[in-house]
Amino acid sequence: MSTSTAAPPSAPPVTSARVAFVGAGPGDPGLLTVRAREYLAAADTVVVDDPDTATWLSGLVREDVQIVETGAVGGPRRSPAARAKLVVRSARALKEPEALVVRIMAGDPGAFTTLSQEALACRGAGVPFEVVPGVSIAWSVPTYAGVPLTSGTGEVHIIDAADSRTDWATSVADDVTVVLLGAPDTLRKALGGLRRAGRDPQTPVCVTEQGTTVAQQTYVSVLDRVEDDLETRTFGEGVVVVGRAVDLRSELSWFETKPLFGWNVLVPRTKDQATEMTERIASHGATSKVVPTISVEPPRTPQQMDRAIKGLVTGRYEWVGFTSVNAVRAVREKFTEIGLDARAFAGLKIAAVGGVTADALRQWGIEPDLIPSTEQSARGLLADWPAYDDVLDPINRVFLPRADIATDTLVAGLLDMGWEVDDVTAYRTVRAAPPPAPVRDAIKGGAFDAVCFTSSSTVRNLVGIAGKPHPGTVVACIGPATARTAEEHGLRVDVIAPEPRGVALVDALAQHAAMLALAVQETGEPVRPSLRRTTGRRGAARARA
Repeated sequence: MSTSTAAPPSAPPVTSARVAFVGAGPGDPGLLTVRAREYLAAADTVVVDDPDTATWLSGLVREDVQIVETGAVGGPRRSPAARAKLVVRSARALKEPEALVVRIMAGDPGAFTTLSQEALACRGAGVPFEVVPGVSIAWSVPTYAGVPLTSGTGEVHIIDAADSRTDWATSVADDVTVVLLGAPDTLRKALGGLRRAGRDPQTPVCVTEQGTTVAQQTYVSVLDRVEDDLETRTFGEGVVVVGRAVDLRSELSWFETKPLFGWNVLVPRTKDQATEMTERIASHGATSKVVPTISVEPPRTPQQMDRAIKGLVTGRYEWVGFTSVNAVRAVREKFTEIGLDARAFAGLKIAAVGGVTADALRQWGIEPDLIPSTEQSARGLLADWPAYDDVLDPINRVFLPRADIATDTLVAGLLDMGWEVDDVTAYRTVRAAPPPAPVRDAIKGGAFDAVCFTSSSTVRNLVGIAGKPHPGTVVACIGPATARTAEEHGLRVDVIAPEPRGVALVDALAQHAAMLALAVQETGEPVRPSLRRTTGRRGAARARA
């Protein structure tokens, strides 16, 4: 008699994409986990709850990603059941098991979200899913407000303010720190419940809105007054901390005391060149607005560049001098176009006008032979450039790929030292179109606290397309030449960077703001220039509270 063992039933074939429930953290993009960034970069569809999140995702997802908003239609779409159906439908629409739907959830998906409903819907529909934890709003926002939730002893109660079943009597002890999450109306009701349950009416309370972002605002009250305070404020979701730990905020506030916190900084630069600066501005606590003032375009007659590149390959030049990142980019693009790479520079000497240009060359695999040891400019480059020696230098010619509007300083100096120069237009700089009227009005009206000029052309072009910044706006320039141009246009220069790098310019602006803060401590005047125009001393105190 033979026996056989029945094979286990095979799993049904997967006919949908997989879903990843990803924690977006509290709002600061820097608090996204590494895994969250990896999943966003790989996503085919991203499901979000509001348009602001879709904007925030820019740069983290592919250009061809599909963004689906759960609230796009409104009404029942915002219910947990409707959201769950939308996630399942988005996964099934892709069909391929290798495809990925990322469902973005605020904070950590496992706390105060609709994860359970949506994940169960995926399970019931046979849609594979996984969860990527995120930084919790309940812990991170108080930390950014300078309020530690624990300090050795006591309890922490984290409560959804909208939960009407909460037994507030369990949170009235003095050693209990209460964290509430919700909208102003639910927060007000929750605080009232806590007060009526017997919590000391003089218990300090900290309210934070838009936490961990550069728009964060925090104010401190006491339990007996905070309900009235909330009634006069309009904001979205907020985080409230009730407890003695709030008293430590005056000593531990670190985020809102950054030198540029709350400032709005204008960056007249193309977006692809402004990333490093805008990130540095955000690290000092400020927001930024990039307004392109120039557009970089190919030369009208590319034959000159073609001949120069051919000469570079055939040994026409001893030196190649790069005076900007745009010049490096233009030559690299030309190399790619005709099938060359960095090996074509073998045997040539390479000069870079400064550290930023040198970094662009290094990214290409080229280490410059010459970088100015003093001023990073044409003058600084000339100061270190060796004169032509007919014994030591087999070739006397220099290739300078530059902008069409470049000055003659470098060319004239090299000629004086005995070099022959091929000054070649590698790219053209064209004035950009004027920004929208609201931006122009903000520039001239003083809505920007500071403007960072990175070249003389950005000064000329900004004034040309948008008008002069308001006299109260702090003007920061990347170097002496840019500062002179700003002054020639009637601007008062407040800051000059110690070295011609975008991040150094931002750091110098932050130091200036820190000195302003010290200067106005006794007067009560606001530090931010935009507030000085609209706020008296009494209002300034309110703005800082």
